[in-house]
Amino acid sequence: MEEVTDISEYVVSTSEPRHDSSRDHENVIVLQGGGSLGAFFCGVFKVFAKHNLKIDLIGGTSIGAINGAIIAGSKNNNPAKDLEDFWMELSESIFNSIPNNLFFGINEVKDSNLLNIKNNFPFYDFSELIRTSSAPMTASLFGVPKMFLPRWNILQPFPYLGQDISNVFGNYSVFNWTYLYDHSPLEKTLEKYIDYDKLSPKSKNNQNFIRLVITGVNVLNAEPVIFDSAKMQIESKHILASSGYPIYGFPWVEVEKDAYVWDGSLLSNTPLREVMESSPRNDKHIFIVENYPREIICLPSNLIEVQDRAKDIIFSDKTLHDIRTSRLVTRQIQLIEKLYRQIETNNTNNTNSYTATELKFIKEEYNELINNYGAEIHCVTNISRNRMESPHVMKNADFSRKTIQDLIKQGEAKGEQYLQYFRDKHI
Repeated sequence: MEEVTDISEYVVSTSEPRHDSSRDHENVIVLQGGGSLGAFFCGVFKVFAKHNLKIDLIGGTSIGAINGAIIAGSKNNNPAKDLEDFWMELSESIFNSIPNNLFFGINEVKDSNLLNIKNNFPFYDFSELIRTSSAPMTASLFGVPKMFLPRWNILQPFPYLGQDISNVFGNYSVFNWTYLYDHSPLEKTLEKYIDYDKLSPKSKNNQNFIRLVITGVNVLNAEPVIFDSAKMQIESKHILASSGYPIYGFPWVEVEKDAYVWDGSLLSNTPLREVMESSPRNDKHIFIVENYPREIICLPSNLIEVQDRAKDIIFSDKTLHDIRTSRLVTRQIQLIEKLYRQIETNNTNNTNSYTATELKFIKEEYNELINNYGAEIHCVTNISRNRMESPHVMKNADFSRKTIQDLIKQGEAKGEQYLQYFRDKHI
């Protein structure tokens, strides 16, 4: 399979036997941001659920945080169905306001019209743009009502009617806006699918508890912000904060006093490092679900494809260095384990040359390393979405029903393919 990265380099031996009783093996899913492309994971997870693959921890940012919260907090105790219903509800809520092929008003673009455009704009290939679904443009102009609405909301064209309008050109002026889209409608939609009691430390002892780790970034100091259901109550404001991407016009969220948070994908669109740091004790099988393919087979052929590819690169998985670093740390810890075992043996036989103070220091350092850096990555499986046949720069804003269904189907096909590969190689 061309899409499967050879991960044999990252498969390591089992943990030191002394830790068998205190260290678990976790199945971990890491979810990228990507707007409507997040429907791809819905299909992947349907396969995981069908094959009863137990998930212990989900790390996500942006739409990955939303997907993860629905799975970990499934209100109806059926996360696969809840997730698919959520995506269908989003797709059904969009306006059908802009017809496809808007420039010509016909189903097929006439060659003569296309030729005229090419002659007038020889440096730009409009053919793919013309054939592209109008759904992304519809979303940008009118929003996706169950997820976000523009501040110029057509459902409320006169927002200041009956109000004091003296500040309309002051505080309410567009020159003072810090965002274009209000994604608070998402909060109400999520209430149908998430039981927030499941996203809190008090649920840790439940048999079906799935730990959720979602990421953001502090607007004021650029520091990463981690919301971890094993350590705190995750609420809707944390999910909205993790999905508030400013470059697309979404707002920051004040999650607590003077703590203003934006989308975590500004720092990393694949929050593997945050997952490792939040769960440093348990060994891991990791599935990274990629909304943006890392590899393509040929160079872009026009400016639209150039911009599309640039977006892929910006948001693609860049965790290879983190994985290699983790592998190196694992090797070092395995060496430390051997040395420490020898020290313990010598201490039992009274043949150690260390003083009591030195032995105390060694033991403390050993426990610190093992407890905070001891997790071993047993394998990493990257499940990557296919590149679109007609790439366009607004691909992550296409919430049309057809596109969402196509993404879910592709996720199911990829999920079956990669899960079988994972089982053949590692189980």
